[in-house]
Order: sequence, then C-alpha cells, then structure tokens
Amino acid sequence: MGLQMDAAALNAFLAEDFAQVAPDFTILEASEDRLVAGLRVREAHLRPGGTVSGPSMFALADLAIYCAILSRIGKVPLAVTTNASIDFLRKPAAGQDMRAECRVLKLGRNLAIADTLIFSDGVEEPVARASMTYAIPPKSL
Repeated sequence: MGLQMDAAALNAFLAEDFAQVAPDFTILEASEDRLVAGLRVREAHLRPGGTVSGPSMFALADLAIYCAILSRIGKVPLAVTTNASIDFLRKPAAGQDMRAECRVLKLGRNLAIADTLIFSDGVEEPVARASMTYAIPPKSL
C-alpha cells in the first residue's frame, strides 16, 4: 500500500481537523516502517509531583497510532479506537518533552493494530508502552 500521508500532510490534517491538539502534538517522522510523534510538555500535562500525567501519555500514544494508521490508509478521519491498552513502565523525566515511536503491526480492510513506545527526550528507556486496535470505516462513509 505504501505511505499515503507524510509528516507534513499529517500535521496539516491535525491542524485543520484537530486544532485542539495541534499546538502540543507534532508528527516528527512518518515512513512505511514507523511513525514518531512528539508531545511538547507544558504545565497542563503535569500532575502533582511535576511528572507528566497518564492521560497526557495516553493521548500521545493514541495520536501516534491514529496517525501511523492514517499515514498508510490516507485521510480517513472516522477511523476510531476500538481497543486500547497502556503499560506505564517508569516515571517520565521531569520537564522533558516526550516522543512516541509507533509501528503498525497489522493493517486489514476493517481493523488495524499498532503499538508504540513512549520516551522522555534524552532518556534511553521507554516510560510507557501502548497497543491499540482501530476500526477502519468502509470507503462509502
């Protein structure tokens, strides 16, 4: 199938259709093998103790996987998460932006499965791992 949307196209799509996330989330890289998304960590993403909140890390994982799938199938805004699992492995580094490195494991006509590792910038070990399944709507929608 090949790459249908590159990083620039995905960022333009997010800015147009998901303006609420565009200031904080960016697609850094998109290829047939992987997608890398970034989160610019701000005060709103922190929880008590100064660490990045679980919901912010989940949002990064979900956005990365969504965009990894769209990079392969094209602009299909109605693709939706049908299953999600996240493991928080260690505390994120304080005050560091985050990145999600994602790969699509299976891409079918109706379902796509992908996983992602989330890292704090400058830290080698991942802070979280997520796996998600997306439903792909029929072409007629």
